[in-house]
Amino acid sequence: MKQVVQNYKSGELAVLDVPVPGCKPGGVLVRSAYSLISTGTELMKVSEAGMSMLGKARSRPDQVAKVMQSVATNGLPATYRKVMGKLDSYTPLGYSLCGVVEQVGAGIDDVKVGDLVACAGNEHALHAELNWVPKNLYAPVPDGLAPRHAAFGTVGSIAMQGVRQGEPQLGEVALVIGLGLIGQLVVQLLTAAGVRVVGADPDPARCELAERLGAAACGDPASAAVEAAVAELTDGHGVDQVFLAAGGGSNQPVELAARLARDRGRVVDIGKCRLDLPWNAYYEKELDVRFSRSYGPGRYDPSYELEGRDYPIGYVRWTERRNLACFLDLVARGRVDVDPLVSHIADFDDAVETYQRLKDGELKAVAVLFKYPEQTGEAGEPEAPSVAVPEVRRSEGTSTPARSAKSPVRFAFVGAGNYATSMLLPHLARREGVELATVVTTTALSGANAQRKFGFAKATTDLDAVLGDPSVDAVFVVTRHSSHAELTRQALLAGKTVFVEKPLALTEDELAGVLAAVEESGNDRLQVGFNRRFAPLLQEAKERFGARTGPANLRYLVNAGKLQHGSWYLQQGAEGSRFAGEGGHFVDTASWLLDADPVSVYATAAPGNEDLQVVLRYPDGSTATISYVTTGAPGFPKETLDLVADGKVLRLDDFVRASVHGSKKWVSSRLPKARDKGQNAELAAFVKAVRTGGPMPVPLESLVATTVATLAVQAGLAGGAPVTLARQP
Repeated sequence: MKQVVQNYKSGELAVLDVPVPGCKPGGVLVRSAYSLISTGTELMKVSEAGMSMLGKARSRPDQVAKVMQSVATNGLPATYRKVMGKLDSYTPLGYSLCGVVEQVGAGIDDVKVGDLVACAGNEHALHAELNWVPKNLYAPVPDGLAPRHAAFGTVGSIAMQGVRQGEPQLGEVALVIGLGLIGQLVVQLLTAAGVRVVGADPDPARCELAERLGAAACGDPASAAVEAAVAELTDGHGVDQVFLAAGGGSNQPVELAARLARDRGRVVDIGKCRLDLPWNAYYEKELDVRFSRSYGPGRYDPSYELEGRDYPIGYVRWTERRNLACFLDLVARGRVDVDPLVSHIADFDDAVETYQRLKDGELKAVAVLFKYPEQTGEAGEPEAPSVAVPEVRRSEGTSTPARSAKSPVRFAFVGAGNYATSMLLPHLARREGVELATVVTTTALSGANAQRKFGFAKATTDLDAVLGDPSVDAVFVVTRHSSHAELTRQALLAGKTVFVEKPLALTEDELAGVLAAVEESGNDRLQVGFNRRFAPLLQEAKERFGARTGPANLRYLVNAGKLQHGSWYLQQGAEGSRFAGEGGHFVDTASWLLDADPVSVYATAAPGNEDLQVVLRYPDGSTATISYVTTGAPGFPKETLDLVADGKVLRLDDFVRASVHGSKKWVSSRLPKARDKGQNAELAAFVKAVRTGGPMPVPLESLVATTVATLAVQAGLAGGAPVTLARQP
């Protein structure tokens, strides 16, 4: 299928061929009929992409702050690779469309194939021929409403949420500053609610359009016309609400709002304009400044948007989806007229040219729609999910035969998120004797990006095609945590060597499923991405520390820090706790340094606090204490480790410097470049095992012991007592 994308680094716009997205449970696959270009938000993004790197930094100081924090935590080279990787990737455009349901995912019963729906979301309602849309981000289109008008649903919801934040009352007077697409819709919604509206915009054509759609008066904000209209309609008291629907760097809108609002009036920011509030003016009138967040309650909440968990109507009357349905109803009943806002309808194939004309100012428009060709039964569309019975390729106890030294090993990736594209694929793409065969993703564009950047021969959304491909030697599972165990199980049953990022499993049942697949297939060719044991600095420090004769004490401080709002790591119901997802790294490192697997786990945490203290006990009496904290200073190193035994101390400082103190002292040179946490060496060992058929880099028994110990932390927290890790025969 085709999708409109942009490279934020170069500014390039393209209509790209990408894989068809899969139809996941909890949503529907929608074939686009019309999608709407937001001439405000999208054109701002397109313009920013054309700026120099300095210009991009000046336009997004919030992102610059995140980059600086990443430099402090991960070092400059790693941060540079991560930032450049993000910038030099295709990103999607679009967030408002109307289309026909092509496939219904499990758990959906409110629409059926062939229904017309309006869709929202900058990850789900893209300028693309097909989109997978979760339940709370689509709404059925009322009978009789034209698809091109229903495509306004998302921007209509944005305008509606802004109006709701202003709490307008029948008979009040409002001022709308900025009469672009959102401003025009705000004017109509206020008028429909019985509010008299004054509009302000320097464009006479937009002023005339707003008056035609219900505004009492409009004019240039720099002229006296707007102030005169407000004075006449309010008897000189000022407007009850001001809606800021303008963009740009001028502070004129907020100054005009203060001048024309009544005492204790409300100012609602809907657009993205400069907000240097003049203190005296806002203080003297005690103005109530409010922000309107996108489409309404539910926005940026993964449990609402992705998992389909609705808010009870008794507690949250107007959610994203209810706003969307309400706006569609108003348009269907003629209370809001979007047809006069349509300045141009372009064929989807002409998307790049259309954006360029808008950017250059050649095409003057309030709203532009893309029209998609009508297609049914197209080859390559997804089929209903099926369960394959994989071939058992190896009897128990056999090993993978060695390959010819001249024959490349062929890898497939399931998932191409940030970790895969910044920490794994750059090493593999330049490694001799490795061929990146296929990348499998649920979203089409991420697969296309990985294919372009790393040279995959193929990008697809069809996992079965990879598992059934005999030419694929190994499968990398680099998806979200909740899918690791099942994907690993399927790949093992298909006879593939598997590299799965941590964690291997989130529950004991998931781990049992993986081990059952090993037993059934005889395929134990499995590696979990516990990379720290492969870090060159830590390996050298362990070698210099030497063999132990007595028990050791190990202290591992992990300054994990707070997660950003909206991070999928916070979805603990689906993705497990943070420690369940990440803790295996530190358990594995401790066990490797102590040359044993733990026999018991004790965990404690303060009530309501994510900080954990985990104590591991080993057969020879050694202990490892892992302090996993989120409340530390963000500028402090993420990982520090001390190992004490036999009159010696090993110290690791965040994979930047290490030292061993004993009869002789050894201190490493400070690494001049990025922290090397062992990914490259780990991949080298994995590639060698696949190529030669030799033992996997880490024994399966160790991977299982680490996973069991990590899962036991939650049981320890619940029980408040040490958990014994009994070895099963």
